[in-house]
Parts: sequence; structure tokens; C-alpha cells
Amino acid sequence: MRIFLDLIAIAACGGAGALVAWLIVSALGWTGVGGAMAMAATGMLAATLFWVIGVALLRGLGLLK
Repeated sequence: MRIFLDLIAIAACGGAGALVAWLIVSALGWTGVGGAMAMAATGMLAATLFWVIGVALLRGLGLLK
């Protein structure tokens, strides 16, 4: 069950990171290969930050050890 929840959390953080990256790159008007590279890097950074924030929050609430 734990692995299943981890996979859901990874998918959620990845999706949220992709959405944030898409919003940022679209707002800047970047297109083409440069826009795709910026979106990939921004999405990975945002997904990692979402994961770190989620883990910190769950540990702070005592739900993770």
C-alpha cells in the first residue's frame, strides 16, 4: 500500500510541476526548443519543490516518520 501511495504522490507532484512550468513558460511567451527546454527544467524544479513541501508538511503533522 505504501508504494501505491508513493506512486500517486509522485504523479501528483509531477503533474503539478508540469502545470506550473506550462503556465510560466506560456506567460513568458517562449516557444520552440528553448521553450521546451525551459519548461522541462522548470517542471522538474517545481515537482521537486512540491515533493519537499509535501514531505515536510506530513512530517510536521506527524504522519510520516
